[in-house]
Amino acid sequence: MIVDCAIYRDGHRTEGPEDLSDALDEARASGDSFLWIGLYEPTAKEFDLVTKEFGLHPLAIEDALKAHQRPKLEVYEDSLFMVFKPVSYEPRSDTVSTGELMVFLGDSFVVTVRHGEEMPLRSLRHHLEDQPEMLRHGPTGVLYSIADSVVDHYLDVATELGTDLEELEAEVFAPSGGGSRHTASRIYTFKRQVLEFRRATVPLAPPLTRLAGQGTFGAAVPFVQEKSRPFFRDVNDHLTRVNESVEGLDRLVSDILSAHLAQMSVRQNDDMRKISAWAAMAAIPTMIAGIYGMNFDHMPELHWVWSYPAVIVVMAAFEVVLYRLFKRRGWM
Repeated sequence: MIVDCAIYRDGHRTEGPEDLSDALDEARASGDSFLWIGLYEPTAKEFDLVTKEFGLHPLAIEDALKAHQRPKLEVYEDSLFMVFKPVSYEPRSDTVSTGELMVFLGDSFVVTVRHGEEMPLRSLRHHLEDQPEMLRHGPTGVLYSIADSVVDHYLDVATELGTDLEELEAEVFAPSGGGSRHTASRIYTFKRQVLEFRRATVPLAPPLTRLAGQGTFGAAVPFVQEKSRPFFRDVNDHLTRVNESVEGLDRLVSDILSAHLAQMSVRQNDDMRKISAWAAMAAIPTMIAGIYGMNFDHMPELHWVWSYPAVIVVMAAFEVVLYRLFKRRGWM
């Protein structure tokens, strides 16, 4: 559905005609105006009203309706199409949720299509309306503001993930911690959340690099002002920090999982040594009792008065010797 529609002239909001075609014509008639339409999870029928007026490419329309796209930048004859994946993080459940935000950019219009509850654009639009100097740059200013807002939120999520990972690391390496049967499951779940976050941040680097005019992407991008390159370069630098943080989180959580599995293996070896030590200590009296439990008439010391106390003393002596030996070797 269409959640907002307005014409911005010289950075200030003005209410235009309700008919989208008339509103677009009015925005194009003035050199300092553009039309911004915001849609939230539109149906194909609702989106047809927009696509017919703006001449959007069929492939971009299909992507905007179906969602489930990677971040990307596509340039068509009459418009530019860019996909963002906003991210939110719930610390209580350690869950990373991603939505999708598509932006169509033309000569005098911006169409935003949002899927999911992440990053509502209403607050961003109100923030821009309070800062008309950004809206004076037209559709390029809107695209930059969206990219900057998405990447800034990436930084916040990366910080929260780092904090939670430090807590998980402290739990794993605590003297009495890390032994819970659910610890490995928690680590693996956390790794999946980092992977989900990475799927949103890493593919966004090439589109921002292209908008910033860096590397092999030196050519100008249609419908985007060339003087905006330094601003997109700044956003791209922030995204690089995010991707470095995500890469570090992924390596660290893998190391923590390996360390936890190694700890579990060491604990199992300790348990097996203790079990083996106790079994060895139980074997001596069992062997002696087994020998003297055989019903033979002719056995040494069988009828001796001190046989029983002597056997008990011998058993106790063996037990003490074995206990001290295993204790010295750390098996007990």
